[in-house]
Amino acid sequence: MTQGRSRPDLSYAKLVIFSIGAATLVLVVTAVLVVSIPAPPGVLLAIAIIGVFAAVAALGFVATRITNRAFGDSDDPEHSDPHPTQ
Repeated sequence: MTQGRSRPDLSYAKLVIFSIGAATLVLVVTAVLVVSIPAPPGVLLAIAIIGVFAAVAALGFVATRITNRAFGDSDDPEHSDPHPTQ
């Protein structure tokens, strides 16, 4: 006997497309900034490095949100298991 859903509502294709898409969008914006801003090379390098870190953060943020929506947040009483195993 299983209670609730036996399989989470998670699409790996959706997870990959949206998380990689978010990172790609951040990298495209970073590239546009680097090309369009007339600044010394050191400043452009700093912008590029910050852009790479922001892309990784965006990827993680989107992947975490999609995963939490699929599996339910443990703090949310509506989606939590009413009978936790010990």
